[in-house]
Amino acid sequence: MNESSAQGANAALVVAAGRGVRAGGGLPKQYRTVGGQPILRRTIENLLNMPFFARVLCVIHPDDAALYAMAIDGLSGAERLLPPVTGGASRQASVKAGVEELARLEFKRIVVHDAVRPFATATLFERVIEALAGAPGAIAALPVNDTLKRGSTGHMITDTIDRAGLFAAQTPQAFRTDALLAAHRLAATAQREDFTDDASLLEWQDQPVALVDGEVDNFKITAPADFARAERLLSAHERQIIRTGLGYDVHAFTDGDHVTIGGIKISHNRGVLAHSDGDVVLHALTDAILGALCDGDIGRHFPPSDERWRNAPSDQFLAFAAARVREKGGLLINLDATLIAEAPRVGPHREAIRRKIAEAAMLPVNAVSIKATTSEQLGFVGRREGLAAMALATISLPASAPNGNDAGDE
Repeated sequence: MNESSAQGANAALVVAAGRGVRAGGGLPKQYRTVGGQPILRRTIENLLNMPFFARVLCVIHPDDAALYAMAIDGLSGAERLLPPVTGGASRQASVKAGVEELARLEFKRIVVHDAVRPFATATLFERVIEALAGAPGAIAALPVNDTLKRGSTGHMITDTIDRAGLFAAQTPQAFRTDALLAAHRLAATAQREDFTDDASLLEWQDQPVALVDGEVDNFKITAPADFARAERLLSAHERQIIRTGLGYDVHAFTDGDHVTIGGIKISHNRGVLAHSDGDVVLHALTDAILGALCDGDIGRHFPPSDERWRNAPSDQFLAFAAARVREKGGLLINLDATLIAEAPRVGPHREAIRRKIAEAAMLPVNAVSIKATTSEQLGFVGRREGLAAMALATISLPASAPNGNDAGDE
């Protein structure tokens, strides 16, 4: 992701203060289970797995403290989960309470999400956040494909509505915090409590709100039939397969005063001969991910014959490969790389390299391993003619995810 959505600036706000009476079942729908777990837990867990959110905040009903505590008990990543905020009498009031808290904590961007949309992907959240570069607000939405009819109280058609340009709004909805906070405060001052989503608040003030493509599976669990649909979808999602990919890269030394390893420029008495920045570690990691996806190799996606990639920083190659995993509904689990070189030494730069790789791949740092070894003065590495790297990537994919095209060098 770009600088406008840098890690640490974004917070997710989960709206979970409703009563959910239409869903039945005797509990607010966000606490009813799908696949044996409360829906709210699944939604929060999904957000905690997205490293571009520094914190997640839940707005809950004042009567639901015990239900909430049970829902999040033992949740992995809970150190990034802020204490819940008590909601108000309407969705609008509940969101305002959460926005006030996150503004106090000085988050630059807030992404509002319904508690009962547990299937939104990381790619969708990325899209709405990135859209804030051009507008103070952005929402996920789907174009309306069905013919729309207006009916009377007697269930007779009174009108057909032109569906051109109509969209069904979803969450996530992303906002610059200052714009969203000002909108909520102005609505409160005007005693307007009739806004059903946060984009409407900005529209009321003639502020632009961007539309980004939503997802069909990102439906709101509202009615009893939605629970059956969620169970079917969850069953499909949870049939995951684990794959491992292997990457290898080598570059010869040439005249220069530095080498780039794992995205970090390191002073050295030689440079490397390469079309891009010659980062053997990031090249090997990129190939490892693409290999696990059966999606060709780095040369296929970024051919050295293309001048666009001359002297290009290789973290964009790694970010591209990681995004391919997410686009297929998968999860990048672990990256492990070994540099093979007599010099320079990696030890003093190891943690900086891990952080750089984690940022590019959108992984927690503890999912990135970097090691270094020599070749005991054997071969071209031992003769200090160049350096090499090997890498492994572990990913999980839905069993139904299509394979890549297995393309190799072209």
